[in-house]
Amino acid sequence: MLLVIDVGNTNTVIGVYENDKLIEDWRIRTVRENTADEFNILANALFADKGIDPSRITRTVISSVVPSSVRILNAFCQRYLKLDPLWIEAAAVKKLMPILYSNPNEVGADRIVNAVAAYDKYKRALIIIDFGTATTFDVVTQKGEYLGGAICPGVMISSEALFQRASRLPRVEIFKAPERVIGDDTIESIKSGLIHGNAAMVDGMVARMKKEMAAEPMIIATGGLAPLIAEVSDAIETVDQELTLNGLRIISQAM
Repeated sequence: MLLVIDVGNTNTVIGVYENDKLIEDWRIRTVRENTADEFNILANALFADKGIDPSRITRTVISSVVPSSVRILNAFCQRYLKLDPLWIEAAAVKKLMPILYSNPNEVGADRIVNAVAAYDKYKRALIIIDFGTATTFDVVTQKGEYLGGAICPGVMISSEALFQRASRLPRVEIFKAPERVIGDDTIESIKSGLIHGNAAMVDGMVARMKKEMAAEPMIIATGGLAPLIAEVSDAIETVDQELTLNGLRIISQAM
């Protein structure tokens, strides 16, 4: 079995594959201060709940944008799984996907992983939007080259900034998109700004990116808030929540 881990600034996504089939996956909070032993306790609880025997894991591949996770997850894999994990770096993935960034090492591992997975599945020009701590746009050419993209503040970052900087505005929980863009009270107005406002940003960015591309791209969304924004976005064509995990699997098989 293959264990894949994607460490984001807010959430960590874990998946277990049997050959090419994703048999289980989990989304947990990213904790920067935990230890390898604490991560092992959590991982074993998740595995036990789904009847997965960790001794059957023969390979681990990890992408991360959190530097402190390297020490923690290296120790976890080596101590408890008796494996050296494969860490994803943009420069090392160039044989799977040419990276046209001026400095390929600057591209976040998660962004390259998403691009590899999406192109492997759809084989066409793409714009991939990942709704995480940041909202990232990644552009893949018709020939399967990573062209570049954009990085914007994420939905929850915007929400927290609004709450912290505007003392009279309440913190708002977002579970579904408001039916109307014009809110009739403060809570609904904030929800509209966060959800419809971010959807409008997505639609506008996609339209501008299309003007700079030589092909008509497919628009894919992923990440925790992707289904919510996709409900009200005109540009998003499909939501693929397994994109990052599948990318890690594809890269692990090729390296």
